Amino acid sequence: MVAMRTPEATFRALLDAACRLQNGDRDQVDKLAAFYAEETDVRHPMAPLGDTPMLSREALRQHFAAAGTAGLAGFRVEDVRVHHTADPEVVIGEFTYRGDGGWAVPGIIVFRIRDGLIIESRDYIDQLALARATNTLDALCAQLTGA
Repeated sequence: MVAMRTPEATFRALLDAACRLQNGDRDQVDKLAAFYAEETDVRHPMAPLGDTPMLSREALRQHFAAAGTAGLAGFRVEDVRVHHTADPEVVIGEFTYRGDGGWAVPGIIVFRIRDGLIIESRDYIDQLALARATNTLDALCAQLTGA
């Protein structure tokens, strides 16, 4: 029998896989999607263009496939902290994405993890810092202003 990951271990494994993906390991797309339940509810409430909920593992797979094309040099995750809550299914993860060139993108994710799978997530990422890091700030500004 395989031991099920704790919510904290799931969060840490997810961060590790995200790093591997951003550093060019495309095999991580399916591995990342596998952290989520078939039916899930993942949202980015602070997304500058509005939140588009991802409600399935397949939607997450597509999200990770697109995210892995950014090619962020030296991508890593640092300053990881996990906060446990009174609800054993809910953990709050704090972290900072960093990369070559000195950029840093702080984030907090609130997870609900049941039976080792993420069933709900609210991802609070500094989207402007991420746009700067990926050299997409001008494109984001154009989208925001309708230019």
